[in-house]
Amino acid sequence: MGELKIYTENDINCEIIKDKKIAIIGFGSQGYGQGLNLKDFGCNIVFGLRLGGKSDVKAKDYGLKTMAIEDAVKWADIVQILIPDEVQADVYNKQIAPNIRTGQYLMFSHGFNIHYGFIKPTEGVNVIMVAPKAPGHTVRSEYLANKGVPALIAVGKDYAGDSKEIALSYACAIGSARAGIIETTFKEETETDLFGEQAVLCGGCDYLIKTAFETLVEAGYSPYMAYFEVCHELKLIVDLIYEGGIEDMHYSVSNNAEYGDYTRGCEIINSDTKLRMKKILSQIQDGSYAKEFMNEFSSGSEKFNKLRLASEKHLIEKVGLEVRSMFKWGKGKLVDKTRN
Repeated sequence: MGELKIYTENDINCEIIKDKKIAIIGFGSQGYGQGLNLKDFGCNIVFGLRLGGKSDVKAKDYGLKTMAIEDAVKWADIVQILIPDEVQADVYNKQIAPNIRTGQYLMFSHGFNIHYGFIKPTEGVNVIMVAPKAPGHTVRSEYLANKGVPALIAVGKDYAGDSKEIALSYACAIGSARAGIIETTFKEETETDLFGEQAVLCGGCDYLIKTAFETLVEAGYSPYMAYFEVCHELKLIVDLIYEGGIEDMHYSVSNNAEYGDYTRGCEIINSDTKLRMKKILSQIQDGSYAKEFMNEFSSGSEKFNKLRLASEKHLIEKVGLEVRSMFKWGKGKLVDKTRN
């Protein structure tokens, strides 16, 4: 295991980014979080959007300047693409590539389209990545709390010779240097990010919670009790792990809970689980997952929409909505779908 280099504000010229014109393509979660942080830092930014669309209206509600994507690309020194993975290539080919010029910086917050070759940048364009390790709403809330979320940076093409410095300065401007910045590659970021989402953070966690919830409800227990035990309390455990690792979590929980962890957790997550995880990882590494994902959305998203609807209709969602509306922690949410 090599030495880990973490960049903080003392290692970076954070002011460099203020001399660059930044076009942010998209105003979703990351566009919202990164864009408002850049604005507060004093950067010269504009949002490239479909004028008159929902995102354009939301951005203007925050007093942000917007342009058509083509005009934003022509205006900018840095073009940061923050629209969904499945539409990036189409937007790039039709609206960005015809207007991008030699010497500009093409930036991403996820390496998916570069790593798998769905986007092939124009020769002479610098290609960089700044990937905050949190959803955009958290990027924003941590910044407002005078904190930041860690970020990864990567350099794909460096014709200008200063792409790393630009990436570090941008990461500083969105608040990540307050926490720490790590250098990686497009390949490593993409493959580990997809695996983490599928095996643990989204896929693994989602299905673990729902399956445990169903097990309790089918055994006759109250769905409200089931929700508290397998969903609500998860945050409390994750907060302990986030702050002090698994060891601190074990220190904080009861001996009963810790013993149950050691003796029963391995019956749920075991060598068979690892084999299935390795299969998932191989599909990420060989590009077959990426092709499946892009084909799903290019063919109308029928499977995706059915799965999303089934998830939304799961009993745990009904119970969770009811429970959260009754307790104080449900107020002041990070995500307001009407504004961000």
